[in-house]
Amino acid sequence: MSVTSPAERDELNHLLVRTGQQDEKAFSTLYRKTSGQLFGVCLRMISDRGQAEEILQEAYVTVWRRAASFDAARASALTWLVTVVRNKAIDRLRQHREMTGGDALDFDAIVDESPTPAAGAEASQEYQRLQECMGELEPRQRTSVREAFFTGATYNELAARAKVPLGTMKSWIRRSLLQLRACLNA
Repeated sequence: MSVTSPAERDELNHLLVRTGQQDEKAFSTLYRKTSGQLFGVCLRMISDRGQAEEILQEAYVTVWRRAASFDAARASALTWLVTVVRNKAIDRLRQHREMTGGDALDFDAIVDESPTPAAGAEASQEYQRLQECMGELEPRQRTSVREAFFTGATYNELAARAKVPLGTMKSWIRRSLLQLRACLNA
């Protein structure tokens, strides 16, 4: 489901609130309406289909357990769900990096540009707006934000890669996030 209207957004918000009240039917409907899009997010971050399926399952277990903490005044249901999935994927990427002793992941290697189930998500107005706003960031800051949020890189790792002081990297990320918020709320 690509959320394009306020009615669809309100429906997902309502389903997530009811899930927080342990309503199994609402949870089932929420899963049916969002799992394809969230699976696309998983595949974008981790190209291994089996691992993406595991992450999605773990994410929905977390959704069931933590849905009561959802606050529609702070974010839409879809944003909240994508955050849960993204965090699970980042945890998996970090775990893999620690187990293999590998270096930081290359964002471009993670993001496969071929059509995937995420194509529907990318077509959504929210995604397009985010891409426009990301395009307004300076290239180095845009890369740093992407790596921080899609690979789970720490400030220290980002600063080392960009060959800038840690304080500079923190400032870049903070200013970039403030700029994104202003752009998305415009």
